[in-house]
Amino acid sequence: MSASVHVPPHAPKVGWARRVLGDFHVTGLFWYRIHRWAISDLPEWTVGVWITIFTTFFFFTILNIRRAIAATLEAVLGPCGFFTRQRRIYATMWAFAWCLSERYERHATDRTFDVAVEGLEHWHALASAGRGVVMVTAHLGLYEVGSMLPAEHDRRHVHLVREPEVDPRAQEFIRNSVRAMEGDRYTMHFQSEDPLQGMVLLDALRRGDVVAMQGDRPRAGSRTVAASLFGRPIELPAGPAVLARTAEVPIMPVFAIREGRRRYRVVMTPPIDVPRTHDRNADFAVATQRVATEIERAVSRAPYQWFVFRELWPEAKGTVSR
Repeated sequence: MSASVHVPPHAPKVGWARRVLGDFHVTGLFWYRIHRWAISDLPEWTVGVWITIFTTFFFFTILNIRRAIAATLEAVLGPCGFFTRQRRIYATMWAFAWCLSERYERHATDRTFDVAVEGLEHWHALASAGRGVVMVTAHLGLYEVGSMLPAEHDRRHVHLVREPEVDPRAQEFIRNSVRAMEGDRYTMHFQSEDPLQGMVLLDALRRGDVVAMQGDRPRAGSRTVAASLFGRPIELPAGPAVLARTAEVPIMPVFAIREGRRRYRVVMTPPIDVPRTHDRNADFAVATQRVATEIERAVSRAPYQWFVFRELWPEAKGTVSR
């Protein structure tokens, strides 16, 4: 792994298995390439077959991720017995496989998607004012769908900020995969140590553009804000609140929930105005907690679509029966 790439603190754990397996590790380039190839070149009816095969394969092989899913869903759904826990894990992996496959379908095929929008009036109110917007989502469902709507329907320029991938070559693969979709209205940025990146995003907001960011886990080494999620303390990224307060624009939480085969519901919630008092840190905390509340509501609607593959609360590990 390149020394310049920081593994997100909630990304899957990597260690000896990655060193041994290389590209064949679950985070390796091989799986990105074969997935895109299967979606692009094999008959559409085979998608469900491959998803069943590989979901079952990974269910029995990636133990760290299984433990993380079980612990996260205990916080969302409460404690459970062994068999219910296995069902929860499999359901999450199954949902992830479908969402990831349908992401490739959006990038690499002309297959149609049915996207319904809930709360569109909130977006219209912001769009009519011509102000920039910090659009915040979580690793829930096909989260990129929501960020694309302003570019597709209102010709607003959207800057999508993604975490760096564990494998730098996989990151470049993703960049190339979406390059054809970017055009002049959609730009992808991978978070980096470059201090100028924040200025680029700030300038975009001041021009009236949309900056779409993840709000449920921070990048390694980045600034965080203490919040509460499902009654448990958690450190969430400070970036959305910092950008919104500095640019004097609102935050809009948006979530894309899968409802069926290539069918999604984008949920837009009321915008959040970051307070501007003499205490900036308190302002960030207030706004971030409101974002956390919206994330909690969205995850509660589709708990098996919350794709968190490292334990968020390892100190509470003992509460999960093994």
